[in-house]
Amino acid sequence: MKIGMILDETFPPDPRVENEAVTLINAGHEVFLFCLTYGNQKLEEITNGIQIKRYLSNKIIYKLSALSYDLPFYKMMMKSKIDHFIQENNIDVLHVHDMRIAGTVFEINKKYQLKIVIDLHDNIPENMKFYPHLSKFPGKYIISPSAWKKKEEEFIKKADKVITVSPGFVNDVINRTGISKNDILLVPNTVRQSFYKEAIFSNEVKDKYANQFVILYLGDTNIRRGLLTAIRATKKLSQQIENYKLVIVGKNTTDAILKEEVKRLNLESFVDFEGWQDVSLFPSYIVASNVCISPLYRSIQHDVAYANKIFQYMSFGKPVLVSNAIAQKEIVEQSNSGLVHREKDEEDFSAKVLELYANKEKSEALGNNGKQFIENKFSWEVTSLALVKLYDEL
Repeated sequence: MKIGMILDETFPPDPRVENEAVTLINAGHEVFLFCLTYGNQKLEEITNGIQIKRYLSNKIIYKLSALSYDLPFYKMMMKSKIDHFIQENNIDVLHVHDMRIAGTVFEINKKYQLKIVIDLHDNIPENMKFYPHLSKFPGKYIISPSAWKKKEEEFIKKADKVITVSPGFVNDVINRTGISKNDILLVPNTVRQSFYKEAIFSNEVKDKYANQFVILYLGDTNIRRGLLTAIRATKKLSQQIENYKLVIVGKNTTDAILKEEVKRLNLESFVDFEGWQDVSLFPSYIVASNVCISPLYRSIQHDVAYANKIFQYMSFGKPVLVSNAIAQKEIVEQSNSGLVHREKDEEDFSAKVLELYANKEKSEALGNNGKQFIENKFSWEVTSLALVKLYDEL
């Protein structure tokens, strides 16, 4: 089967898209990936068997994607590109990653009548409530999360199959839309075994953090991810833990707020902003750390979905410290792989870090529990079997 994956982002990096594509290729399918480029990548190449087809875009068009369900500009701009992609590659089924571009795909598909699978990585309408540009002019007045929510529910009902990332998210979708549980599939964000079994380590990262007590965060650094909690806790922790260091690997447009808070608290020597790094360096940062964190703020989205980073952390046997956002709290307690702190509570965050710092045996035991959980129950090779089955049935 020729599967046409639709991603209105650049690629790489997107570990979920890559994991799904490689799994389906290994199962005997051909995967063609529609994605965007801003002119600095090859328009066509094959990576890990994925036949990547890049279409030129620009930052202005990308920003218009936030208006895709309020004004028609984005849909018009993307329509001809997707039409070309389907025709050029003789696609049999469409696999749409998230909903920004779903309306355009459904519109084009009136012509082709292909089966459509929607893959919901996130609850975008809920996440939008945290976007900085939606709290001020003009975004506050022209972009409507409620309109996005209505469209999301419409597309879920129209899709042949829906995929999402956690049990809570599955239940939320069923409750909101009334679709059959047979039409929605759970494919969690987990790590491929190659991530931890075939990792190549950087001596530069290792040497940089030798003899430091490192608290590590990987990934998107949007304010809703909770890093202000970790930064504010650093004031106390840096006074009680020798060679304490908070290491933040990732970026977001809200980073200026984080950096301003570090400056306000005079913590520049205790917080490293590493920016976005290639995924191949993630294992090096994890191995160099002592505790790995996911201090998410609670929200409808965060309560039903867990981030891939916590499984990346676990795969290398590191204890995790997560906020009490329900989904990640439950998975950490289920695997007994770390501790849970109250969201937005730097005092509780500090207390949990100090507990792990003071009790090395407990810290190592939690880390080992997480590693065993990934190896035996929650690697991508185990959790992706449902995805293969879905396409066998299609």
